[in-house]
Amino acid sequence: MAARYTSTAIFLHWLIALLLLGQFAFGVLLGDIPRGTPERGFYVNLHKSSGILIGLLVLLRIGWRLAHKPPPLPAAMPAWQRHAARLSHVVLYLCMVMLPLSGYLASNFSRYGVKFFNIVHWAPWGPDDRTWYALFNQTHHAAALVLAIFVALHLLAVAKHVLVDRDGLLLRMWPARVRPLPARPTPSPEIR
Repeated sequence: MAARYTSTAIFLHWLIALLLLGQFAFGVLLGDIPRGTPERGFYVNLHKSSGILIGLLVLLRIGWRLAHKPPPLPAAMPAWQRHAARLSHVVLYLCMVMLPLSGYLASNFSRYGVKFFNIVHWAPWGPDDRTWYALFNQTHHAAALVLAIFVALHLLAVAKHVLVDRDGLLLRMWPARVRPLPARPTPSPEIR
């Protein structure tokens, strides 16, 4: 069996993956809410707030990865695949940092700022500037698109390793199986 990531790395990987999937769907659904309505402001601020929290989790994940060396890739893996795996992870991490950062920066170049979970208002520290807002907002959308593409590539690579190579690579990041409790010993029948 391949060496495994730490339990903390595995937990953060799957938690962030689920949160990003939800956040991506949330961002797409925001397009259906008309601009200038109170509902839009409410949901946009939930999107911003959850994005900030996901960004903090991503930074924690990066810090954990820097402090805990990931398990080596299988020795039989071709060099180009090793290079592609490393490059794709760098792009994934860059996108996961760029998304909340660009969203936060865009919010600070609008008059709205961030109303953290619609409770605490963080007033914008930048001017209400459409040019800067558009730059960071477009960066946010581009990072989301690149992230979606690289997540799809990541999933295709996982499928290849599971279905074609059958090299156990997925087990490195899969939660450990919970071992069942040992069966109770059956009492030996009494000899009469």
